[in-house]
Amino acid sequence: MKQDNLHRPTVYLLATGGTIAGRANSPLQTAGYRPGELSVGELLESVPGLNTLAKIEGEQVCNVASPFITIDIWLRLARRINELLARPEVAGIVVTHGTDSLEETAYFLNLVVKSSKPVIVVGAMRPATSLSPDGPLNLVNAVHVATSPEARNQGVLVVMNDEIYGARDVTKTHVSQLHTFRSPDLGALGSISSGTVTFYRQVLRKHTIDTEFSVDQLPALPRVDIIYAYLGADGALVDAAVQAGARGLVLAGMGQGGGTKEQNEALRRAQAQGVIVVRSSRTGSGRILPPTDEYLDKGSTVTADNLNPQKARILLALALTRTTDPKRIQRMFTIY
Repeated sequence: MKQDNLHRPTVYLLATGGTIAGRANSPLQTAGYRPGELSVGELLESVPGLNTLAKIEGEQVCNVASPFITIDIWLRLARRINELLARPEVAGIVVTHGTDSLEETAYFLNLVVKSSKPVIVVGAMRPATSLSPDGPLNLVNAVHVATSPEARNQGVLVVMNDEIYGARDVTKTHVSQLHTFRSPDLGALGSISSGTVTFYRQVLRKHTIDTEFSVDQLPALPRVDIIYAYLGADGALVDAAVQAGARGLVLAGMGQGGGTKEQNEALRRAQAQGVIVVRSSRTGSGRILPPTDEYLDKGSTVTADNLNPQKARILLALALTRTTDPKRIQRMFTIY
């Protein structure tokens, strides 16, 4: 047993807060709790036997509800992950996170982490103090995946409710149910059953070490705003975003990415000022086909493929750190 313990893989747990570290006044309370109250040490102590799976090292990056995650936290988190994964003894990273913005952080990391080692983002739908919290088993499963050889070269993964999802495809689909995380178009990559990690498919879109993005010496991200399409919408929000300094806009459009006549006119005004516009869909699933180069030459907007608006915003912001050429940006939306 001592020999086995000496050869346990090292996994770093980077804690950011959220429901998985939440505290309520009563074990029966699963709403209205206080997220991000347990420290990383308390979180690790709350899961019996976790340190038998790997040598766990914990760090507190921040301790907030996930709507309060900032771009600065993203940049610090990504740089720390890259530092840790460069160490030969580190097998993988587990990031604990609130579920409301978990998919956004996971996709950002998927584009900027520079390692083929596993990075797992995990959360919980019930606070740690509830009668039957889901966080402890989610965390155990995340460590199992982080130490699995099959998880290498899959990009950043999300582990929730015994399932494994690719960061690009997963989204939160229900406000409170345990099975809220889904990949509407493509499904889960795999699952965990009693500690056994099984992958059924692989990630094909480029990620991590195969992207052109870097957080090294990147002080901030360009401002990109999301405009929601709905009947009767005028161009006021588009104009306001441009006035506020947006370098890119994502339209959460109807169907195939359409907006109202007034929104479309405002978006054309924005493009005339050099703002890059990406059309995504508010439907929650499905792909918007890319325009031809000829249409892009005529000022057509970039399309988001099947990325939801919040993830299209992330890719556009990173794309703008590299180029303002719509053709190059469209290429990024077809390969990442």
